[in-house]
Amino acid sequence: MILLQLILFCALFTLMVKFGVGNNALNGLYFYPEPVQEKVYKLGLSDRVTTAKKRKRFMTAFFTVMAAALILIIRVWNGVRSFWPAYWQALLFLEVMNWYDGIVIDRLWVGHSRFWIIPGTEEIPFVQTWPQVLRKRVILTLIWIAGAAIVAGIIILLR
Repeated sequence: MILLQLILFCALFTLMVKFGVGNNALNGLYFYPEPVQEKVYKLGLSDRVTTAKKRKRFMTAFFTVMAAALILIIRVWNGVRSFWPAYWQALLFLEVMNWYDGIVIDRLWVGHSRFWIIPGTEEIPFVQTWPQVLRKRVILTLIWIAGAAIVAGIIILLR
């Protein structure tokens, strides 16, 4: 059952990203490294204010939906009502999401899809290298150790 839930959670993650960018990679410009963003601004394809607004709108919706889904899975679907089982399940889901993002989203989808190439920025590398992915994912692994405790605490408060 947990495997199915992890697959559905990662599918939701992917759908949220796709929904956030729609049919135009410029809608997700905030995902790109600074050199790409600067080039896009110079080309007049977007501006800092628009990018910041889109980032805030997406991140708010993304974290709200993903947190709600995680809490629903653990509390409602799995019926967990105590801290440590909630913590370990939250940690599993957050870590799988973390590594899924780095490997499947960043390296595979972004790295192998023409969709993510913004015209006029083709010469600027925007796909994270393996060392960058690993460094970021290790840091996030540590952050999610605390994040799982927050999720478990919320689940306990919902008794």
